[in-house]
Amino acid sequence: MRCLLWPSQAADWPTRHRNYGWPDSAIIDRVVSNGCDVVHVAHRSCRQHEWMDIFQWRLSFSRAEIVLLNSWMPVQQIVYHMLRIFMKMELSGHSINNSGAATLSNYHIKTMIMWSCELKPRSWWIDDLNVVRLCVELLHTLAVWLTDARCPHYFIHNCNLFDHPDDWHCSPQLIASRLISETEGSLVKWFINNYIQKICAQDCLGNFSHLSDHATNRTTLKKTVSEVVHWRLTTSPLLAWALVVATRSIIRSSFSSFSPTMRSCLYWMRDLIKIHPHLRIYFISITFLHVAYRITRTPLTDEFLDVLSTVCLQSNDVRRCLNARHSSVLSLGQAAKLMKVIANNSHSTVQLIEIELSKAYLYRALRCKDSDCDSIYCLANVYLAVLYYTTGQYQKAIDHCTLVTRSQDHTQCISRVVEGELLPKIDDEVDTILGLAVFYQYLRTTALNEQQTQYVGVFTMYLFSHYLHIRSLSITIRCRQLTQTPLTTVQRYEKYFYELQGMFITDVLLFHFVKRRKYSTNCRNRHTIVSDQTMSGIPHSLDTSELVDLLQQSAVEHLTTCRRLEAQEFSSVMSPIVTTDFEALYAYKCGEYQRCLRLSSDNVRTLIGNTGISGVDMYAEFIQLMDSDIVSLIGLTVIVNPSRNHNGSYCHHSVNANQLSLSLYLMTQCQMKLHHSPTSLAQTLKYIVEVARPQFRKDHTFDNLLLKLTEHKILLYIYGAS
Repeated sequence: MRCLLWPSQAADWPTRHRNYGWPDSAIIDRVVSNGCDVVHVAHRSCRQHEWMDIFQWRLSFSRAEIVLLNSWMPVQQIVYHMLRIFMKMELSGHSINNSGAATLSNYHIKTMIMWSCELKPRSWWIDDLNVVRLCVELLHTLAVWLTDARCPHYFIHNCNLFDHPDDWHCSPQLIASRLISETEGSLVKWFINNYIQKICAQDCLGNFSHLSDHATNRTTLKKTVSEVVHWRLTTSPLLAWALVVATRSIIRSSFSSFSPTMRSCLYWMRDLIKIHPHLRIYFISITFLHVAYRITRTPLTDEFLDVLSTVCLQSNDVRRCLNARHSSVLSLGQAAKLMKVIANNSHSTVQLIEIELSKAYLYRALRCKDSDCDSIYCLANVYLAVLYYTTGQYQKAIDHCTLVTRSQDHTQCISRVVEGELLPKIDDEVDTILGLAVFYQYLRTTALNEQQTQYVGVFTMYLFSHYLHIRSLSITIRCRQLTQTPLTTVQRYEKYFYELQGMFITDVLLFHFVKRRKYSTNCRNRHTIVSDQTMSGIPHSLDTSELVDLLQQSAVEHLTTCRRLEAQEFSSVMSPIVTTDFEALYAYKCGEYQRCLRLSSDNVRTLIGNTGISGVDMYAEFIQLMDSDIVSLIGLTVIVNPSRNHNGSYCHHSVNANQLSLSLYLMTQCQMKLHHSPTSLAQTLKYIVEVARPQFRKDHTFDNLLLKLTEHKILLYIYGAS
């Protein structure tokens, strides 16, 4: 069970005197703020007791230990690793009749090194650096602890981890004598015979048996270890690449079998970063493509809405999201969480996705059964108007503002306010007003010693909807002629302002800006700022077409980022990796043929003489980026070469398109779309026949078919032109 408070049993740990500055104050503050845990584990001496074995708990400082271990110097981490290996293989082994495990554990090693980090100066660790010498000294320290039957808990004062020596299955003096007998020479030999040689046999797959025969030969040892290090430096990128490729395949396969959920997304994003930083980015792109593919066929479900918000926010409260599906207030809260992020972030595709998701949550709030009260109804519509105004959909902003201004009872609306911190950029006037309100509050609390009010950067909901209505009309009037009505929007705004009993300083400043703009314009312009009586159809749910486009665009951006990271990390050991294949594919989909031609041509030049190792897997998530010819070709490939699972039935099949074949196809298509000369296409054809096709083996079915299709298209184009 998580305990958010630092326990009183360890109250003196944060403040005790430390001579050498470890841990420093920042680390101590972080440890204390994380609290601790209470674990359902009985003490060793109480496990035979009927009642205590069931009901006894203990404190766990694992959260604090993780923070402290991550603050260690590399040499301290290496020593900790070496001592853990030694204890696991030697002290828990046959050398002491398999009984040492009941006496010593990894936690005792960890405790000893934490004390050593605090009680020994930095120079002890790094001067005349010799990790074997450090290990020997620490083993001797542990021997003294065993002899004295005293292992002080690092966090809790007067807590002894060796508190019941009578329960030990092996004499602590026997283990202590074993530890005190270790010397630098004996420990070096032990690590060579039991650790380094094992690594060589497992990783390098070479013949390093001479290590045990020449353990005292420093030159031989140094040379051999250098060979191991060199082998790891050259093979680690290959192994890392293989791990990345395998994990990506697992991600894609999981999406083919199961749609993502909030819990699965949180699990993937938390654990993928531990495998490789690229994989979280890749997972986000696949999630976006998967949801885009699904909502083009079915409506946007609550599950997919929560999945997208989880991926965008990189976190979420699962229980709150589930409850929000039937609560207008909680749905408003989910929208507010996204809007707060939008207000603080720079303009990006992900931000536009978050705007669309905020709209979806607001529409859901309006559909909930408990949204009948005017305050929730009006507030949801005001925020919808704000979001539509932000994305340039001014008529929809006007429609939602009109729903608010036409509501029957405005007295309840006073209890709800428009929060300034949730507003994206509307105009300079709103930004100025919010800044002045904060400054005004500062003056009242400092200069006049007044108590700070509850609301500072907020607007009265009904007044703000009038203002946004006016702003939207002033923009749309440039595009079309509106019908003048007897009562203009500005006049309604003025009427309600004068009738309102209570308001905020922000409302007064906003009204001042509107009045100044009104009287600074001439009569003709003033009378054209009127309310449009005809409202366009107000939807009850989000139009997901814009969201689909944004999800596809953001997925391509994330995939391109993955390609660039691959090129930076693996280009030294792998074939050329072009980084713009997804960009070219998306440019072609969007009709940007000149840009697609430039990107594809550059990719072909990079891949000359080498097909590369990267490609595009034609799962359903990726097919939506392809044109109809490629989609048809994928279907034919699966028909010709289907996959079968272990019981002989047909299973899901993935077709992989190589970067070279795909780039040649896109380049050819763009040349024809842009009406290039037959001579130019003939040169492309010559390259396909003489250079590209010989690079692909016969089992590369899809790539060979794609090149054949490209060749056929070029021939038809040339003969048609002639």
